Amino acid sequence: MPQKKPSNAKKARTSSRKKGGRKRRGSIYLAITVTLLIAIVCLGFRQGRNYLATYGGNDAAWVYIPAGASPEAVADSLTASLGKDFGKKVAQIWGGDVSAAHGAYRVTPGQRAWSVARRINRGQQTPVTVTFNNVRTLDILSQRLDKRMEFSARQFLAACDSVADSQHISRDTFPTLILPDSYEAYWTESPSRLIERFQKAHKRFWTSERLQKANNLGLTPAQAYIIASIAEEESADPSELGKIGRLYINRLQRGMMLQADPTVKFASGNLTARRISGAMLKTDSPYNTYRHHGLPPGPIRLASASTIDAILNSTPHDYIYMCASPDFSGTHNFAKDFDTHRRNADAYRRALDARGIK
Repeated sequence: MPQKKPSNAKKARTSSRKKGGRKRRGSIYLAITVTLLIAIVCLGFRQGRNYLATYGGNDAAWVYIPAGASPEAVADSLTASLGKDFGKKVAQIWGGDVSAAHGAYRVTPGQRAWSVARRINRGQQTPVTVTFNNVRTLDILSQRLDKRMEFSARQFLAACDSVADSQHISRDTFPTLILPDSYEAYWTESPSRLIERFQKAHKRFWTSERLQKANNLGLTPAQAYIIASIAEEESADPSELGKIGRLYINRLQRGMMLQADPTVKFASGNLTARRISGAMLKTDSPYNTYRHHGLPPGPIRLASASTIDAILNSTPHDYIYMCASPDFSGTHNFAKDFDTHRRNADAYRRALDARGIK
């Protein structure tokens, strides 16, 4: 039998259902698309806010990222140094690539999060300033550098020994190559690299003119440095340093023992002594210039360039004795003969006794 053709009404209902289904699917797709767009916009807005966030600390902060740090450790360093909120934003932008992150980074107030993250991604470190003065020994210097640089005090001393061996000088003499000053270096630099900077500064200081002045005094650069270190320990008055240095040069040229009290303090380890006792004078050390002729094997402190210059440029004089002033001003009374020196020394001893200083 021939099939009946669907009625026009049925066709209309079928067509209507198809159109309704397409319309519903279109609405769903549109809703999904709008939702995704909204999510993308929100995410972009949030990420944009992260990128534009600024460091709000009152002072600059330092972020230190050691070698081999994990992404989690880097994120912890960022939040610890920059605050939880800003540090977290920087960490999110940074993304966790530790290949170039090793280093020290200075973040200033108002700096954008994206800028900090980019610098870390590129390993664009901020140089640190290494400043030191008023340092007596390499051990003390190594401890100060340990707090400023990534390397340890032990690694610095090992590098000093290695350089000293290569230049055929002793650990005692090695400090004469180091002038107290401010040096710029990267936190990640090796101790050998920092020592190279010290040596370059030393070489720049010892110009041909200064070398000639030292030679005229019968001194090598190392000997001039050692005398400067003793002079600095003798007096707190900069105007006396050249005069004191010249006095010790006079003693050396006459073949006399230096008999410098600061060397006895250094040898005995009693750096704060106000009076030099008989027991201290018997200290068996090459630094005890009451027992050994000539200069000690090394400086008793890291001497400044200005003190070395004061000695190189000092006015010639005939003084060979000195004694601290009894007014405790930090200055000294100088003498050309022993009788005058003995009177000066007696006056100082009476002043010590009067104050009960043992």
